[in-house]
Amino acid sequence: MPSEPMRPAPGRCSRPASPGRRAWLLRGLMCCAAVGVWSLPPVVSAGGLKVGKPAPPLVLHTLDGQAISTESLRGKVVILTFWATWCVPCREELPLLSAYAAEHARQGLEVLGFSLDEPENLPAVRKIAASLSFPVGLLGSAWADDYGRIWRLPVSFTIDRSGLLVDNSWDDDEPAWTEARLQRIVTPLLGPSS
Repeated sequence: MPSEPMRPAPGRCSRPASPGRRAWLLRGLMCCAAVGVWSLPPVVSAGGLKVGKPAPPLVLHTLDGQAISTESLRGKVVILTFWATWCVPCREELPLLSAYAAEHARQGLEVLGFSLDEPENLPAVRKIAASLSFPVGLLGSAWADDYGRIWRLPVSFTIDRSGLLVDNSWDDDEPAWTEARLQRIVTPLLGPSS
């Protein structure tokens, strides 16, 4: 009897591995077994991300052809959010995050939206992006440089004005943005309202 596929925890999205990715992973595990190594490289889990340390640089290649780097946003509070059109919790979170970003843009808040959709889903990504107050681009792969492999959605990272990582939602049991979570994590970084 075939086994039931593993499903993500409630409130989280994960995409099942494609046959090619499964074969690659299986070959990697067999190689690890052959040489007696059972740990995966640290970048897989983004274990190098440390709250209070400098945030790794990342560039968003927007749908309209711009390149926005986190380095160019130094002096602003930056939220990197990773989402996909097929992720229900992401689609529920995006309007809240968009409204918050629009409300606090004058206080120096920037949100960069990285979609994990495949290029063939670009029309659906564009449709959602048109309703958002922040720039969106396709990530291009499941890897986000030093942030690691994005295997769970939604996930986000918050960077303060000096470039330090202040929130790593990999570490949160409930990583989706809520009004309370935004007020607790981001609002204090913005200072008094203008």
